[in-house]
Amino acid sequence: MSAEEDMTPEEPAKKSKLPLIVGIVLALVLGGGGFFAVYSGLILAPSDVAQAKHDAPRDPASDSVAFVALDPLIIALAPDIGPRHLRIAAQLEVPPTAKEDVAHLSPRILDVMNGYLRAIDLSDIEDPTALMRLRAQLLRRIQIVTGDGRVNDFLITEFVLN
Repeated sequence: MSAEEDMTPEEPAKKSKLPLIVGIVLALVLGGGGFFAVYSGLILAPSDVAQAKHDAPRDPASDSVAFVALDPLIIALAPDIGPRHLRIAAQLEVPPTAKEDVAHLSPRILDVMNGYLRAIDLSDIEDPTALMRLRAQLLRRIQIVTGDGRVNDFLITEFVLN
């Protein structure tokens, strides 16, 4: 019997796949947890972003803003095509502490708006995305005139091209 046992080759024991499966599952769980932690700002976030996420919700009434109404402008456009006019009325969103300063600078603001609007082409205004570009360009120019932190937004209340 011992001769027969020596002659039959022993089958190698199969390795278990359990450690491989456990390793893959752990890698997926840890990878997902790491992604969530970075994406939500729990780790590796700038300090001001992390602080803002952990602060209590802010009351909208405490973030009060003021509005400064600008006189409507009527701009003559493209004299070579014929009489075309643009009528624009706008308001500036400002912090309440800067309302008087910005209102005092309104002649300068109107001058900047008038100069920019006279320089643009009629094709620039007729484009469907023109209003967004005009707002951005005018806001930037107004912020330069008024100084940093005085004007938050430029709101167009009337925009008529005839």
